[in-house]
Amino acid sequence: MTNMTAPNDSPRTATLDDIPALTQLWQDTGLYRPYNPPAWDIGFAVNATDATLLVWEDNSDNIIGSVMAGHDGHRGWVYYLAVAPTLQKSGLGRRLMDIAESWLRDQGVWRMQLMVRSENSKTQDFYRHLGYRALDVTVMQKDIDTPPLERQTS
Repeated sequence: MTNMTAPNDSPRTATLDDIPALTQLWQDTGLYRPYNPPAWDIGFAVNATDATLLVWEDNSDNIIGSVMAGHDGHRGWVYYLAVAPTLQKSGLGRRLMDIAESWLRDQGVWRMQLMVRSENSKTQDFYRHLGYRALDVTVMQKDIDTPPLERQTS
């Protein structure tokens, strides 16, 4: 990441042109997983009507934060909350979560959920500080289509 300057006043909606910078941010913050290509998730969110992907830039147009929010008609979900490592604990993560919650509320969503890997106690503490609580549930997953990395591109 290049030298950062002061954060802008508010985030903007991501575009496909943001894929390289978001991929780097997600790598820098430990969100990147090789089996889950960022370009696919970004494209999916950018083109969805029930989701948004917001990016926060500094006043030199470097992406320093992100959050993805979406809903399934029942619950809202948040993904890819990321703040550049040098700006963590600055309040930017809280601001991004507030904006994601507001976006979901504006969509008519009243309950929001997120997933945190069980070994990531630092992030769990962050969300607890924002008023989230752990639920006694088991998340189950099944691939119902070919994973994005294995798809043939024509």
